[in-house]
Amino acid sequence: RYVNGHAKKHYEDAQIPMTNHKKTEKQEKVQHTVCMDCSSYSTYCYRCDDFVVNDTKLGLVQKVREHLQNLENSAFTSDRHRKRKLLENSSLNSKLLKVNGSTTALCATGLRNLGNTCFMNAILQSLSNIQQFCCYFKELPAVELRNGKTAGRRTYHTRSQGDNNVSLVEEFRKTLCALWQGSQTAFSPESLFYVVWKIMPNFRGYQQQDAHEFMRYLLDHLHLELQGGFNGVSRSVILQENSSLSASNKCCINGASTVVTAIFGGILQNEVNCLICGTESRKFDPFLDLSLDIPSQFRNKRTKNQESGPMCTLRDCLRSFTDLEELDETELYMCHKCKKKQKSTKKFWIQKLPKVLCLHLKRFHWTAYLRNKVDTYVEFPLRGLDMKCYLLEPENSGPESCLYDLVAVVVHHGSGVGSGHYTAYAAHEGRWFHFNDSTVTLTDEETVVKAKAYILFYVERQAKSGSDKL
Repeated sequence: RYVNGHAKKHYEDAQIPMTNHKKTEKQEKVQHTVCMDCSSYSTYCYRCDDFVVNDTKLGLVQKVREHLQNLENSAFTSDRHRKRKLLENSSLNSKLLKVNGSTTALCATGLRNLGNTCFMNAILQSLSNIQQFCCYFKELPAVELRNGKTAGRRTYHTRSQGDNNVSLVEEFRKTLCALWQGSQTAFSPESLFYVVWKIMPNFRGYQQQDAHEFMRYLLDHLHLELQGGFNGVSRSVILQENSSLSASNKCCINGASTVVTAIFGGILQNEVNCLICGTESRKFDPFLDLSLDIPSQFRNKRTKNQESGPMCTLRDCLRSFTDLEELDETELYMCHKCKKKQKSTKKFWIQKLPKVLCLHLKRFHWTAYLRNKVDTYVEFPLRGLDMKCYLLEPENSGPESCLYDLVAVVVHHGSGVGSGHYTAYAAHEGRWFHFNDSTVTLTDEETVVKAKAYILFYVERQAKSGSDKL
């Protein structure tokens, strides 16, 4: 089901003879073609398009699993692993790079596409390159999800396990640990994807999803699980012990602070003014990312090299987000002094900047009948994005505390939200990499700045005298 639809084709081929004559009721019941993953032992039914929970009366599915486990420990499998190791070693040269005249191994690991899961892979690779965020999860103690008779045995997925027996934090931790180990083969994140299916129903199935929507769901669920802990152990205790994360962080979204809000959390001040009586209303809104419109005057521009008119920049998008704006008829403000909805203006200020500033460019918008993509190139800086002019109280900020450097970019290739392909560029130890599912290639800054960015991750520049900064 996952790799090029290979096993799914077997299923479809098996159905062809059945179309030539009428199926009986008995045939309808027995024609369920299933496939078992030899690594995770999960069983999938192509007819139901879902994982299999139940077994046969004779327990045949479990017998197949036990047989595969025995094969794993056999001399045959050991010999196969030895041969595979030789093949991997012989292909090592393809993963070698020349950096500053010396040869070094390409340490980045790709992520297998499990069927239109490039939206997830691009976000995971981006987050894996945000060092303080990634290191926090990698240093967490492993959670043992099995006990009693199943302890010590390899787990396989069933939908009967129950929500209490899966941990998004644990599978996210395992995935991050698998990246940047220099593995010659791409890592398959099926265990994480299974948990995503379990706790985020929006992402079930194999259709293309929106990478920004996935990122928000992922961060929100990680935040909630870290607050509650798992198996009675609160993961937020570790955050409290880490003074560099908790010392200056006061941004809490839905409860106590976690590493998610400590790193991505900022605060907006929303000012609304009634145009009739002049009453001003102020509200503070926590945020994990900022969604920026591409100004309408730039939306017809297609390429960076197009000469007609000025080029759209990230500063244009930020200015459009923070500038004073009159609310239209559909967004009339309920004025408490006038006691009715009135015309009003709105303006955003940033009260607190996050350690990692995530900027989402709103490339998809609804027309009367469909969702279109804004394909405009937006120029963005690799270094020194200055956010001081958008702050509510810029005078309280240090000279370098508002400067940000780019660490990752998610790009959507294609024309529609339900189609196309996602890849990511990310910086690791001074080098830029392009992550395209299983394939990881070394790239350069010139290529990165030409990308039509969809999501940008900027890291707060480290102050020379401070130790609590990123």
